Amino acid sequence: MMGSGWKTILRRLAYLAVMAVIAFGGYEAWRSGIFRSTESGPATASAGPEAAPVLALTEKQIGSIKIAPVGDHVFPVQKEAVGSIDFNEDMSVQVFTPYQGKIISAFAVVGDEVAKGTPLFTIDSPDLLAAESNLITADATYDQDNRALIRARKLYATQGTGGIAEKDLEAAIQAKLSAEGALKAARDAVRVFGKTEAEIDTIVARRKVDPVLLVNSPISGKITARNAQPGLFVQPGSPPAPYSVADISTMWMLANVAESDSSSIMIGQEVKVTVMAWPGNVYDGKITTIGATVDPNLHTLLIRSEIQDPRHELRPGMFAHFVIRTGDPVTTTAMPLDGVVREGDGTMTVWVTSDRHQFTQRVVKVGLQRDGYDQILDGVNQGELAVTEGAVFLDSMLTPVTRD
Repeated sequence: MMGSGWKTILRRLAYLAVMAVIAFGGYEAWRSGIFRSTESGPATASAGPEAAPVLALTEKQIGSIKIAPVGDHVFPVQKEAVGSIDFNEDMSVQVFTPYQGKIISAFAVVGDEVAKGTPLFTIDSPDLLAAESNLITADATYDQDNRALIRARKLYATQGTGGIAEKDLEAAIQAKLSAEGALKAARDAVRVFGKTEAEIDTIVARRKVDPVLLVNSPISGKITARNAQPGLFVQPGSPPAPYSVADISTMWMLANVAESDSSSIMIGQEVKVTVMAWPGNVYDGKITTIGATVDPNLHTLLIRSEIQDPRHELRPGMFAHFVIRTGDPVTTTAMPLDGVVREGDGTMTVWVTSDRHQFTQRVVKVGLQRDGYDQILDGVNQGELAVTEGAVFLDSMLTPVTRD
């Protein structure tokens, strides 16, 4: 028979085995979240691997978050892209001299705003000199032929006392008409150089040439480039142009939009533009040109917009951000950004509650983002109570604590 000592040992071994089973079962229960603490703080609860995590918060913890019914928000339907500012080349002109010559004086500098007709530079033009010399000669010839005609008419009137024949009178008339035509052509030739009628009359009256050719700005705008220097010989159309003038009341914005967005971009669409140099300012514009080809490497499409700049704040080369409205605004279910959490696997989650004490994590599908709100496409309905601020705090409570 087995002694009492052995019986005692066997009873102790059986007791230790039972305690080991209980301890192991409690550990597994703790791992699966079956037990929930109601005194020491929140814990997760799960009925299985597919069940949504649930947290029960203390009153103190609830005070650190905000709870509100899920509402809606107005989201504009738009596309965004980045670009750069440039001069409106349709309103920019290179100012060349109409005739060759040597620059005498240059008046404007880069950055000056000039009105149409403002003198930019003067040149000593041999072509103008020749035209004015021809004008003086033509005027002298006209005067001579006109006096000859007057004498011829007087002589013709006294034919019986040594006057002239009719054919001589006709010749005098013809000479005067030819001289009159030559004078008119000479005046027109000088007028082409920009000389006024008063200046032409002065040249004729004084019989003195003025070879200084004044070149004026053809448009109102800002001087964007200057290559004119006194003594520089310039020719028509020979680059670089002595001056460049741009109308800066409007500017261009050049931008590349994604190929996938090209179907929603159309000429005439309104754009809103912002630049880093002037935070808070919004510039209005319209799309004027859409590129004919797509960049094969970047798969982007070049678009050009004309931007209104009445205060002349924009500068070429500025980095710009623009928004294109591509549809009517939509009002849809939305939650504040602080109420939506991006998980490690890329899913988006929110925390909902029915009693403001227990909170269930729910996966949602988000869409547009605007003014601090996420559009909720699926996963939560309007009117449900949800955590609108502090959702990250609840998410962090799901992270297991590692114990040494």
